[in-house]
Amino acid sequence: MEIPATITLALLALAVAVGQPQRKSAPPVSPHLINCLKGLPGCDMSSLSPDEIKQVSEASKKRNLERCLEGSTLCDPTRLSSGDATAVETARYRRNLDRCLNSSATCNPLMLNKKDAASVQAAAARRNFEKCLSGSPTCDPTKLTTGQKEAVQVASARHNLDRCLSGSSTCDPVRLTPTEAASVQAASLSRNRDRCLDNSSTCDPLVLTESEAKAVRVELERRNRSSCLNGLPTCEPLELNDVDLNAARSAFRLRNVEACKRGLPACDPSLLTGPEMASVIAAFQLRRSRLERNRQIAKP
Repeated sequence: MEIPATITLALLALAVAVGQPQRKSAPPVSPHLINCLKGLPGCDMSSLSPDEIKQVSEASKKRNLERCLEGSTLCDPTRLSSGDATAVETARYRRNLDRCLNSSATCNPLMLNKKDAASVQAAAARRNFEKCLSGSPTCDPTKLTTGQKEAVQVASARHNLDRCLSGSSTCDPVRLTPTEAASVQAASLSRNRDRCLDNSSTCDPLVLTESEAKAVRVELERRNRSSCLNGLPTCEPLELNDVDLNAARSAFRLRNVEACKRGLPACDPSLLTGPEMASVIAAFQLRRSRLERNRQIAKP
């Protein structure tokens, strides 16, 4: 009787599996070994095998090297090999150079070689020049070159002009050229005109030109007329002409009628005419009838 091919293949696979040696699973790592490898306080060296002690020693050397490369105070340089000590010294030099280039207070310029010292001096001169250009109080003008001094003087004059044009108290008008002084005067007059148009208390009407004074009067009259027409407390009725005063009175009467119709405290019934009083009474009757109708609808 023939054996099926699938059964034959299964038997061959089983024979191969039986013939191969079984792999042993790796023993679990001891918690003591983990603590020692990580440098934790729970490390128990007495429970370690010679091979595990070697692993712990290598891990400790690696941690010490990393600390030394980072400049940590936990670094022990006596444990470094010759090659590691060279790498640590290179990293230390690079950190100090970066601090010096960034003007850090922890920079030690005595550690720098001649080339890097020149780069640090150039970076410091560039930062000082930028401070002087921006008008910083930490600028040291004694460290500027002749070309830099000229550029700083031009920038300083421009900053002073900007302050004068904006009306800053730090403006130094003595440093202005005649053309700049004229521009500053024009800017000052323009600001005063705007303050007068806004009815500001800092307006100086004495320096307004005739056309400016006329424009200011027209604007103030328009603003007062609008306030009176809208019943605002800033209204000055004595400054209105007859036409505007009559318009303001008419607007007030209309507001008074509306206030009386709505039952507001601002209503003055003594000012109502006969037709106006009739319209107020009709408004109250209409409201009462609506309330009564709503009460009837609300009853069960």
